[in-house]
Amino acid sequence: MSLSPEKTTELKQIIHEQLTRMDVHGKIREVLAETLKEEFRAESQHLSEEDLMTALRQRGIIDDVVKELRFNEGNISRNFTSTPKPATHFIDKEQRTPKKTNVDPTRRYLHLQIMGGKAFLEHLQELEPLPGQVCSTFTLCLHFRNQRFRSKPVPCACDPDFQDGFLLEIHKDRFGDGSRMADATTMLSICDPVQLVLIKMDTSGETSLVSSHFLEWRSILGAENGETSLAVELLGVGAECKVSVGVLNVKLELYPPLSKVLSPDILKTQLSIERQKTAEKERLFLVYAKQWWREYLQIRPSHNTRLVKIFAQDENWVNRPVCSYVRSLRAGRLLDTPRQAARFVSVLGFEKAPVVGGGGKQEQWCTLLAFLCRNKGDCEDHCNLLCSLLLGFGLDAYVCVGTKGKGLAHTWVMTYGTDGTVTFWESLNGHRYVHKPINPDAPPMVEQPKPEYPYNCIGCIFNHQHFLANCQASDSVELCVFDLNDESRWKPMSEEAIKSVCSPGSITSLPPFPPLCCSMTDAAAESNDIELQLRALVSEYRKDLGLTTVWEDHLSYLLTPALASYEIERTTGISSGNEEFQDAIRRAVPDGHTFKGFPIHFVHRNARRAFATCLRSPFCDEIISCRGDQIRLAVRVRVFSYPESACAVWIMFACKYRSVL
Repeated sequence: MSLSPEKTTELKQIIHEQLTRMDVHGKIREVLAETLKEEFRAESQHLSEEDLMTALRQRGIIDDVVKELRFNEGNISRNFTSTPKPATHFIDKEQRTPKKTNVDPTRRYLHLQIMGGKAFLEHLQELEPLPGQVCSTFTLCLHFRNQRFRSKPVPCACDPDFQDGFLLEIHKDRFGDGSRMADATTMLSICDPVQLVLIKMDTSGETSLVSSHFLEWRSILGAENGETSLAVELLGVGAECKVSVGVLNVKLELYPPLSKVLSPDILKTQLSIERQKTAEKERLFLVYAKQWWREYLQIRPSHNTRLVKIFAQDENWVNRPVCSYVRSLRAGRLLDTPRQAARFVSVLGFEKAPVVGGGGKQEQWCTLLAFLCRNKGDCEDHCNLLCSLLLGFGLDAYVCVGTKGKGLAHTWVMTYGTDGTVTFWESLNGHRYVHKPINPDAPPMVEQPKPEYPYNCIGCIFNHQHFLANCQASDSVELCVFDLNDESRWKPMSEEAIKSVCSPGSITSLPPFPPLCCSMTDAAAESNDIELQLRALVSEYRKDLGLTTVWEDHLSYLLTPALASYEIERTTGISSGNEEFQDAIRRAVPDGHTFKGFPIHFVHRNARRAFATCLRSPFCDEIISCRGDQIRLAVRVRVFSYPESACAVWIMFACKYRSVL
């Protein structure tokens, strides 16, 4: 293998820096002195190179150097090719540091180490868990420029023992810059922060969002020795956004280090200019939004009561334009169709933002990383993600803000077809509805379409580029005409104004969306585990009723096609395989016997919680508590795994027994 002179020079420089960091020259001097003194004191007057190499091998120094460098022929050929190495998107296993990771010597890396936590006072009274004891845990999630990382879970404590390292690749997104090592000036212009999201998981498996923090990492550019330590104070979320949660000790290190660091004045000036630009852009957008709103109210005074939402607060209670919560998001090879994307979003858990005390709903639009890491959120979080995925699939998608049911505020997603077809997508269950407007001026004898969707009123729609407010005489969804180019029906905001504060890369907008990660869940193992737990729970429940329990494995297995059919129908809207399932059940149930089955769907994997929910159904309780002759019980669990380890869990209880007249 031959390398260009430039690559050879770079490789020599990296090896030299590594040898200097390990102090290999000092170790060689020590070995040389020791060898001359002890082994060659009386036997030899001359120490050859071979003798010295033998002594170094015996002491393991050469092996240590090779392990540190980790540059074998395959790695060198891969790292020095003209095609840039793709960034690592997600780490969820063991700690990875520069000592254990093959790095591309043509790129610059930021090594971020978590050296422990302090002053998590909420957990001051918690005792250290015993070995093997189940306890609540903290997990730290990171996102930086299309790279995602996750720390190992640590027990919740006042001083949680975070000890993890993450290697963040610093590069430009534009084509051709990926293989060029970023210098100090280039890195100074990268305003993307490192987002840190702290998640707590309790003993029942429920997750909660503890803190969301944007770390400014560019102070490392002025560190003389190429590394710096920070005490990062984490604040709470929502109403507790000004209350300290705890402190993380963070160490930052550039690899390889800069040959010339920036002065503190340059760093301070750059950050000050960015803050001024951000404040000015936000001020100008606010001035524009107020003028736009006054014009909207002048059209019709009753518009003041419509749900036209221009700003929304994130988990840190930062007010942001709603358009900044949506981006075109591609799922790579993790999702294949828009309908599959809708199914994925629907199996993420639904949970309203927690409220301390009464007073109604607390609105909180989470950033995407916080939503994905917690694996649950409010309907606005689901809609923003679904709209982003549909945009990624090339559809003209919008988030709709309005009401449903008894006038409750609600959001859903709308796609606008090239033929003018309007389709509503319910993000919480994946259902789709084609909108057919009612013509109020039609003669009474003309049959009007009956809406199947649950939505009542619509105030505005938006995506990452457009914001339009409904200015029709009625905001009723069934009367609404979705001609988005008709400004007499839909009042638009200036696309330039939206772009100034919401475009990707803008210092005023949210950082780039994190990529979706593949599921880490073993669906087959999870299915088997939940099924065994349910069998034990049913047997115990029937024992308390004075009943014996006999399981029939064959009947349990025959329930599998039905569960698969239910999931396919939820994903595609097409029912299939029901005929074969019914035929198999008829063959398995003898003449004179009765079969009963009860399917149910969950988006969590807690068997005890699912069993308690099932018992609240009279029909399911009738199956589990069944009494009669020749009773055989069956239960089948099927876990369907989606990105972000989101799971759709289908459970079916069944029984067959001899009918007695």
